[in-house]
Amino acid sequence: MKKKKSTSEARREFIKNGLVLSAITIVPRHVLGGVGFTAPSDQLNIAAIGAGGKGASDIRNASVNGRERISALCDVDFSGTASETIKRFPKAKLYADFREMLDKEKDLDAVTISTPDHVHGSAAVYAMERGKHVYVQKPITHNIREARMLTEMARKQQVVTQMGNQGGSNPLLQLVQKWVDSGVIGKISKVQVWTNRPVWPQGIQMPSPDPASKPSALNWDLWLGPAPLKPYTPNLHPFNWRGWWDYGTGALGDVGCHLIDIPFRTLGLKYPKDAECSIGSVYSQMWVPDYLPEGCPPSSMITLHFGATEKSKSPIELTWSDGGIRPPHPEIIPANSDIGGPGSQNGVLMIGEKGIISTNINDSSPLTPKLYLNDGTTEFGPEVEPNDEPEYGHQRMWVDACKAGFNSSEHKALTSSFDYAGPMTETVLMGNLAIRSYLLQREDVNGRSEFYARKKLLWDGENMRITNLEEANQFVGRIYRSGWEL
Repeated sequence: MKKKKSTSEARREFIKNGLVLSAITIVPRHVLGGVGFTAPSDQLNIAAIGAGGKGASDIRNASVNGRERISALCDVDFSGTASETIKRFPKAKLYADFREMLDKEKDLDAVTISTPDHVHGSAAVYAMERGKHVYVQKPITHNIREARMLTEMARKQQVVTQMGNQGGSNPLLQLVQKWVDSGVIGKISKVQVWTNRPVWPQGIQMPSPDPASKPSALNWDLWLGPAPLKPYTPNLHPFNWRGWWDYGTGALGDVGCHLIDIPFRTLGLKYPKDAECSIGSVYSQMWVPDYLPEGCPPSSMITLHFGATEKSKSPIELTWSDGGIRPPHPEIIPANSDIGGPGSQNGVLMIGEKGIISTNINDSSPLTPKLYLNDGTTEFGPEVEPNDEPEYGHQRMWVDACKAGFNSSEHKALTSSFDYAGPMTETVLMGNLAIRSYLLQREDVNGRSEFYARKKLLWDGENMRITNLEEANQFVGRIYRSGWEL
């Protein structure tokens, strides 16, 4: 059976055929509409799911300075920063429920998804099922099962995808890749990654519900989405949801896809073989640590082990630390120099036999790649990055790939399509699986609570299973509210 063309494909084919038929008399488009003019029939119809906060910049960048058509905006609260997006795109139709928008707006080609983490998977699945190209903020999903689902669905539906870890498109990563590929620091066996996150309330008691304080413009039921139904709780929307497992993915979810991306990409890593963690404790009373399993801890340290790959000829140990805990200063880096980024607050160290590569967080901050060799040789990338496009053109390149189509050269050139971003996100979220398992309790024979899962967890990445602690597998996915199942 012949595959039905999408609306955008049909528009492009019409344009191409029209150009061929009228080749003798055609007037160049720039003569009719000015330099850079894009005919309405050759514009993508794009919608935003999440139009405020990061969603505002995602949809703005995806419009490519007005080159593309922003047809619809979806948000559960248009009274906040999303109101500025309405002003920028006054012709866009407004929706609160992305399901209604995607069902009604038949002519949509693509959507940006910039909601809290817990809605990423639901929105992306609903969009891809309807043949829409998707740009999804990092991490692409709330849990490992959803990440695998999105990766496989993108291939099945033949849609163009990109995760919003814009630093993956930073040209300076090519310098880091050159250092790795050249073998200048020898075999790399250790990677250290750290962050100053969380910079939001975390490791504390969940705020109490207070329905009377709900903002009138907020659709709380739709904000909850697949999460358990509960009365309105203040101090979650629009940002502080990050520290609670029902909605967020903690420090790892916030910047893990920026930081871990650097070694995962340049070393060609695959699924980790195991995961182990420890977390910071808070004592509100003597000898009894606070036990708050519904939320992320104030700090954590994760250790992951990877097998050798084509780019990394030896096994790799990767450690992650958050809450401001950073690794010790390497001896070959001058004591007064930062490691990673400014103030050593965030960074990556790739440690080899002959030296160290140091970089900053890979978001829109200067990457500042630095090479230190044991013999005293150094090589530094620029402190100020040449960047002619917002966020390294990460959204624009996705838009161009959507126009070119699935499996096009433009699509294959994307730095974070789900074929890459899915496995990388799974690796990032392995850290959260370890943290949540670390907090598992049960009563021992004496009726006392014991933490029984504080061990190295062995991971079968292909089958998405912990093989030595069955109870840990509950955190591979999640329980969905009725009507939101995936």
